[in-house]
Amino acid sequence: MAERVRNGYKRLFEVRLLHHYWLDEGGTLFDLLPDPTRRLLTYDRRPFLQLAPTPATAQLLVLAGLGCVYRDTALGGLVAAPDDAVIPDDAVFELVLTVQQAAFQNYTALTLPPRKIYELYYAAEDTIYRYKENVPVLSNLTGVTRGAGPTLSLYLSSEIPASAPTDRVEALVDMAGALHQLTSDQPGATTRQLAPAVADAPVFVHQGDVPVLVPPPGLAGVPARGLRLTDGIPDDVFALIRIAAVRPGNTTFSCTVGGKARADYPVFQVRFKNRSTIRHYFNRATGAPTSTDPNPLPLTHFGNAGSKLKPAPEALKLDIDPVVAGRITGIRSDIFE
Repeated sequence: MAERVRNGYKRLFEVRLLHHYWLDEGGTLFDLLPDPTRRLLTYDRRPFLQLAPTPATAQLLVLAGLGCVYRDTALGGLVAAPDDAVIPDDAVFELVLTVQQAAFQNYTALTLPPRKIYELYYAAEDTIYRYKENVPVLSNLTGVTRGAGPTLSLYLSSEIPASAPTDRVEALVDMAGALHQLTSDQPGATTRQLAPAVADAPVFVHQGDVPVLVPPPGLAGVPARGLRLTDGIPDDVFALIRIAAVRPGNTTFSCTVGGKARADYPVFQVRFKNRSTIRHYFNRATGAPTSTDPNPLPLTHFGNAGSKLKPAPEALKLDIDPVVAGRITGIRSDIFE
């Protein structure tokens, strides 16, 4: 009888892509539902978001070279390694996130900034450098936690930043320790409070997750923030997820200990904030305005944050400052009933 060799696998890490448009119940945050796990049982991000390893990760780095495997899941994706695999401490897994649904841009916050691609000739190397602006890079090397003990959550987003003069509408900011969201562009941006303390809310993907770009010496025209597009990162990239095997000095965010997969593998979260709009109501027959909600209300698939008819995600309009060219003063939904 031929000898049978069976190798077991251990998970190195899991990434969960959680979108609050599909998870929240009207104005109630998903995390505060009586049974959040039950909502997750019906959640599937694959119709609107695709997650896949870069070719370098799949072929050259660890997935093929060490016998590791990537598996797609309804919540996101995971990487597992053979029991006997030794993972180098400097191993890095890169996963590309792309949008699969046009409506995603309508119900997702922070999708208004442009994502232009720049192709710049660099004479010093006789090559073309390509960049895409406003692409977040989410990593366990810079991610932060919320909670403690059994409620500890690991986020791939960095800490929520303080407000800056360049912030645009929907930016998430720390204002005197409270979590606020801008409801108009700077300068003179208006805000609304999402949580009395930054630590009381999930760490949503935010403008600070988009890295500052440092161009090579002498290359002009590089956007201020974004991602350099290299082989294997497609033009339609929405975000890049970068997972290091080891985060120096931080076991919690590390995937391995001594080159071996941890028994308590990390589960990393990426949270997408659902868009909120001011709701303007009109008479369907006459087109005359009837009422306006005073504050922005979140768009959600389940439930309704308001007391009247909720808008469709595509019923989206931008209010533009008549004095400052291009400055957005609000985001609204027009509803005819």
